[in-house]
Amino acid sequence: MQITRETDYAIRCVYYLAGKTGNVTMVDEISKEMNIPKSFLAKILQKLSKAEIVKSYRGVKGGFAIARGPKEISLLDVIEAVQGPVAMNICALDETLCGFSSTCTIHPVWVEVRKEVEKLLRDKNFSALRAAGGRD
Repeated sequence: MQITRETDYAIRCVYYLAGKTGNVTMVDEISKEMNIPKSFLAKILQKLSKAEIVKSYRGVKGGFAIARGPKEISLLDVIEAVQGPVAMNICALDETLCGFSSTCTIHPVWVEVRKEVEKLLRDKNFSALRAAGGRD
């Protein structure tokens, strides 16, 4: 599994907004502080808003804010909102997509890897990441 640049930017965006809980932040500020191209960020924020990870506010004082507490948003939530389910191989998502899944000795390995990766990413929430420190 490799995360896309879009997913990396989305994680940075949510990380930044998690440090601004309760505040509405403009796209320009997020873009500048997290070094994300503004036009790309706008598209990412639409996906995060649709997944109810961020909330959009319109108007002169509009912008974006985190929609839930940072402790309630995991890395897995953000990754799935942007690029879909996490899996090393398509058969780990849907075994019917591979004619060999029922007889393949590797299939159970891909399923196990998917479960372990999902668990690890689900256990990493933005409250813990912010507490661990790093760039704001």
